[in-house]
Amino acid sequence: QVQLVESGGGLVQAGDSLRVSCAASGRSLTTYAMAWFRQAPGKEREFVAGISRSGVSKGYADSVQGRFTISRDNAKNTVWLQMNSLKFEDPAAYFCAARGNIDYSRRTSDYGYWGQGTQVTVSS
Repeated sequence: QVQLVESGGGLVQAGDSLRVSCAASGRSLTTYAMAWFRQAPGKEREFVAGISRSGVSKGYADSVQGRFTISRDNAKNTVWLQMNSLKFEDPAAYFCAARGNIDYSRRTSDYGYWGQGTQVTVSS
């Protein structure tokens, strides 16, 4: 099994940038496609970005396309989400997730491993 730990969340101002990280342990990330999801209070968990096992295929939610970038370094067993031009609609708990497939999925039910989340807050 793989264990995932997110870090890097915090309080930023609208328009700022932030990078959150997901460190894996227990197994190599080379066997997993990865994704970031987020969940705001009272809302369902939603897909933010995904990356294939090799890192070649990436996908984003429409709401973050062009502002967020997902990346991975399998040698470091780490996945990142670079968030630029943060908006008031971006605050949420951000979760990384892993699935034992070649490519990512946009559905939460397709992921078997989750981190505990890291909170992102945006102020004016």
